[in-house]
Amino acid sequence: MSDWSGQEFEVRLGAPGHGGFIIGRHEGRVVFVRHGLPGELVRARVTEDRGGSFCRADAVEIIEASPDRVPATCPVSGPGGAGCCDFSFATPAAQRALKAAVVEEQLRRLAKIEREVTVEPIAGDPGEVTGGWRTRVRLVVDGAGHAGVHRYRSTEVIADLRCPQPVAGALDGVADRLWTPGADLVVAIDGDGVRHIVELAETPASGPAGRPDTPRGASRGRGQRPGRRRESSPPVADERGAIRDRAASRKSAMNAPREECVVEGSGRVVEYVAGRRWELSATGFWQAHRGAAQCYSDLIAEWSGLAPGGSGWDLYAGVGVFAARLAEQVGQTGAVTGVESARSAVADGTAALGDLPWLELRSDRVERWARSAAGRPDVVVLDPPRAGAGKDVVAAVGDADPRRIVHIGCDPAAFARDLGLYLDAGYHLAELRAFDAFPATHHVECVALLDR
Repeated sequence: MSDWSGQEFEVRLGAPGHGGFIIGRHEGRVVFVRHGLPGELVRARVTEDRGGSFCRADAVEIIEASPDRVPATCPVSGPGGAGCCDFSFATPAAQRALKAAVVEEQLRRLAKIEREVTVEPIAGDPGEVTGGWRTRVRLVVDGAGHAGVHRYRSTEVIADLRCPQPVAGALDGVADRLWTPGADLVVAIDGDGVRHIVELAETPASGPAGRPDTPRGASRGRGQRPGRRRESSPPVADERGAIRDRAASRKSAMNAPREECVVEGSGRVVEYVAGRRWELSATGFWQAHRGAAQCYSDLIAEWSGLAPGGSGWDLYAGVGVFAARLAEQVGQTGAVTGVESARSAVADGTAALGDLPWLELRSDRVERWARSAAGRPDVVVLDPPRAGAGKDVVAAVGDADPRRIVHIGCDPAAFARDLGLYLDAGYHLAELRAFDAFPATHHVECVALLDR
């Protein structure tokens, strides 16, 4: 089969796929096309072809446009650009419909669940617009010292900060100064409106930003969360060892301790949820959308069904935002345990929740702690990394036999796989809600309530 890289052809687009692309077919092959919408006829340029049954492409010309198409709100993410805003050229309603279709397909395919899904905007979203919702931004610095973002599926840095996602003021002046080449920048606007900028030194194992050997990637989660989902065909046998070695090296570099330099603010952000105040490191995990933590906390409180004297677990607890709501519900005659692998998050959470002595935050890996945990909690809340909780954790939770489980997932495929495991363990999907926690992107947050 010939390599289609760089070729252009017309293709009619069909259904959305998981990952921010729309599926087309050309000469018997599947084409994953970015920057298009279902039903459109586009001119596609192949950007990646590794052989096999599919290739990747960008829609470089819209021949027949969808009625849902609008002028793109993000100038950084078009064909050949960054991967930040997959759907900034679609109306907000169309974006949510695309995400709902993907969640439904993943539930059907991976969990054998037939369910209609509605993706809801988060309360407090800045209207029907795509920008102004992100309070946490992580940037990379190129070899010349300019801050930017990675080109899609590349280590190359695009020194253009015009993406509309950050809240007002987050990136003011960042493009006007030079930073340490190879560093990362963490920019956070906290609950008091204070901006914090922390420069993370380049890891010893990484090369200068923008070079092909730079082991960079995006993490999302409490502590370090796994990165991108691969959809490519398995490599041939003699390539697998080298690919595994590169992946291990990249993961090691990402998770290695990095020197931090606070450039602006104190480096300690202040956040508020349900009337409580947290103080944590600007480089620690907090929900990116400014309304997400409150939204999920309120839903967990509604779904938990906890009464005074009850018990609960919060797994992947971070600084204990959800654990705090559970503890308030069970009162001092109850018991809540939160488990989080990042010790700094546990320390920050413990400091914030000293008035709840019946809540214990433990520093441990969830999969290890859950295997040996004693007792039967009334409810278990899980907000795992993008890769999901997985078989071992779901099995351990099932063995604990809680009356209810509230499971949160930011990746539709991992979320659906975990739900399938709960169903196999005898649980029933009672409720499911999906939130547009990442407007203009393909990402979506799902929350499920499971009971016996």
